[in-house]
Amino acid sequence: MSLKHYLQESFRELHNVTWPTRKQAVRITSIVFIFMMISAFLLGILDELLTLGYHALLAL
Repeated sequence: MSLKHYLQESFRELHNVTWPTRKQAVRITSIVFIFMMISAFLLGILDELLTLGYHALLAL
């Protein structure tokens, strides 16, 4: 398969894609952003707890 043929097929497939509407894209992006912020917060708390445990073990 030549590069030219591959690129033609790729662009042809892009025309078959059902793209989300602007409203759907904003909604999905908002959900991902909120999930990311909650995950970062929880991982930050876990990191602090593990750090405290590590320092407690070193103090023994």
